[in-house]
Amino acid sequence: MNFTKEQLQTAIWLLVGIALVMLLVVLGPVLMPFVTGAILAYMLNPLVDRLCRVKIGKWMLPRTIAVFAAIVALLACILALVLIVVPVVENEIPLLQDQIPKFLDQLHDTVQPKLLEYNIHVQLDSASVKQMLSQQLSESSEKFTSAALASIRVGGTAILGLIANVLLIPMVLFYLLLDWHAITRRLHNAIPRRWADQTSNVMQETDELLAQYLRGQLLVMLVLAAYYSCALTVAGFTVALPVGILTGLLVFIPYIGFGFGLCLALVGAVLQPDPVHGLLMVAIVYGIGQVIEGFYLTPRLVGERIGLPPLAVIFALLAFGQLFGFIGVLLALPAAAITSVAYKHLRNLYYRSRFYTNT
Repeated sequence: MNFTKEQLQTAIWLLVGIALVMLLVVLGPVLMPFVTGAILAYMLNPLVDRLCRVKIGKWMLPRTIAVFAAIVALLACILALVLIVVPVVENEIPLLQDQIPKFLDQLHDTVQPKLLEYNIHVQLDSASVKQMLSQQLSESSEKFTSAALASIRVGGTAILGLIANVLLIPMVLFYLLLDWHAITRRLHNAIPRRWADQTSNVMQETDELLAQYLRGQLLVMLVLAAYYSCALTVAGFTVALPVGILTGLLVFIPYIGFGFGLCLALVGAVLQPDPVHGLLMVAIVYGIGQVIEGFYLTPRLVGERIGLPPLAVIFALLAFGQLFGFIGVLLALPAAAITSVAYKHLRNLYYRSRFYTNT
């Protein structure tokens, strides 16, 4: 079989591409800060471009200052989220230890007469439960401390690597944002000319889809944060504002964010003077919130834009979580949206190919 020069070159470059993909797979742990920095740079680049158009007197804002301001704003948002989560968890855990036996007493007084009607005898000993909780919390704390010390002794290199990655991400983000347009131009110029137009169309469609996804997801987060905060405040929760804000802002992590917020709300319900009423209010507030999010906000603002059915969403979460861990769960929906764009174009190529059209 004789091959043309063009076919040989195509085969060589395909092999080079496969080798590069295999190299990236091998270097996966090392690439984590660079991939994370590139994703954040893609998200922050529109903000940096807007800041660069700001006029200070007769001069435009330099891109270096705009990049620095965008990174500071991102770090401030992350720090604010941490400062919201940590105090809530620290305050609720000791209160929960004291409140659970009281809740069990109230539950026992309410349920036991009903059970006695069916000749069922159940006795809940709140003192034993409180003692068990205290023992478990102290043992867990001791085990956690010993495990942490052991991990520091044994896995010091891994901890140093994690710290280095965390410190490296802002640095990578800074330089990527600084040279973003130059990098994208070089990548575009590296595409073979016969594929340049088609690749540009695919990338432009993907960019528009991701922009719509990010804008829609941001609106969903803000609306739900306002809803949960107001609803929990009306229900009389003392931790309504932090729990509501967290539940709304963490919905960008599908299912996990909502579950975390729900757990905090359930803990807050148990700490209420009337835990049964608190649990009922949590069920009502979060049930209505799920209906609003699932049937109105997400379909209108996100789902219709990326065109993913529920089964595809669940599969994307499981698949990307298995491949890339927690970061994969965070990026599952936008990555699935990109995959859907690529699939659509590949399907069109397949339908136009001789393999499909020849009879």
